[in-house]
Amino acid sequence: MDGPAILELREVEAAYGAIRALHGLSLSVRPGEVVALLGPNGAGKTTTLRVISGLLRPTRGQILYKDQEITGRSPAAIARMGIIQCPEGRHVFKNLTVWENLLLGAYRLRDRAQERQSLEWVFGLFPILKERLNQRAGLLSGGQQQMLAIARALMAKPEILLLDEPSLGLAPRVVEEVFEALAQLKAQGLTMLIVEQNAEKALGLADRAYVLEAGRLVLADQTARLREDPQLVRIYLGR
Repeated sequence: MDGPAILELREVEAAYGAIRALHGLSLSVRPGEVVALLGPNGAGKTTTLRVISGLLRPTRGQILYKDQEITGRSPAAIARMGIIQCPEGRHVFKNLTVWENLLLGAYRLRDRAQERQSLEWVFGLFPILKERLNQRAGLLSGGQQQMLAIARALMAKPEILLLDEPSLGLAPRVVEEVFEALAQLKAQGLTMLIVEQNAEKALGLADRAYVLEAGRLVLADQTARLREDPQLVRIYLGR
């Protein structure tokens, strides 16, 4: 995973009205790499994903994807390029079936053969979804809805998957299942940028991590070294 970045943020600043949320943030993600964004609530982690996916226009700085500037492009244009976000809180379409939710994620695919390949891929990761295929998404458990949200994002065959709090509100057993699936995706070479409050889980999955506080970068390193960093352990891991 050496070499040039597939995604790069350079001195990015962002705000919600008069409230500045990011202060000159720079980070990079290389192809096939899993990078974690850590930090307390309000640190700017979700805002970082929002500016990458085009949901929030930065007030300053550059966002580059494959050496092409994408700063300020529409969310639809960025998604078509292969940057797909799985949002916090799942946001599945509860009145639609599992099958219909998955098909909505397949908008980047060109034909039915690709659609079938994507379906088999996500069923391999989350077999329960195949069993619940014709069930309304609103009747799934919280954990199953999270699996569906990730699977729907994967149906688009992302080149970079942005994950926002995939373990939020899930029972410990389900958290294990979700992170086992993410580990499989990592083994398959999928590039991921993951925001996660469960720092132990995130550091166990990621190759590198950035730690944000109040919209500023405070730590960045290989996860193996960060797990032994006294400041990170004390403040963010509670050990």
